[in-house]
Amino acid sequence: MSDPVTRLCLMRHGEVDERYHRIFGGTIDMELSATGRHQARVLAEYVERHRFDRLYCSPMKRARATADPILERQGLTAEIVEDLREIDFGEWTGKTWMAVAEEYQIDVFGWLDELDAGRVKGAESGQAFRERTGTVIRRIVEDNRGKTVAVVCHGGVVRALLSALLEIPLPHFGRLDIEYASLSVVEVSARKHEANLINLVPWRDLAVEP
Repeated sequence: MSDPVTRLCLMRHGEVDERYHRIFGGTIDMELSATGRHQARVLAEYVERHRFDRLYCSPMKRARATADPILERQGLTAEIVEDLREIDFGEWTGKTWMAVAEEYQIDVFGWLDELDAGRVKGAESGQAFRERTGTVIRRIVEDNRGKTVAVVCHGGVVRALLSALLEIPLPHFGRLDIEYASLSVVEVSARKHEANLINLVPWRDLAVEP
């Protein structure tokens, strides 16, 4: 009996407007910058080699704008999934990395540890974040056995999806950079879940100029 392989192409949105750089954006519904729109076009061109059966997208503007050139090239319609939205950073939302580091006396690169421990007031808990992202990726896999599927979302969400698929604790992915308009690919079958690409950045790694 054949063991169908489901290919999941996980993509982060492109660069956002400069005023949102190096802040905890989370639930802020920000737009792409001009550079981000270029990154999205390059990403769309690169992922044509995958030919998606379906595309799932976060409802947030930055993700939807990143998905648009992919949809246009591949003749698809986005399936908007509320649970692919970015994590809620609570009282950190809108604060710069430096401000949070100084105010809370923490290493901001350990933000996943802080969330997991419930130390961010008003934030979505690490457990709640893992549960909603784990549930949505399991449903996507179940609904698309043997197909190639795009998921366009956010850096934190890509980390959470990788954590769920590869069964690696979420805080470990705080050490992994998921860059703007990057692609990570996981192949899922009954025998194994295997990441064969993590954080490929076509607009940078393939030397494509604006």
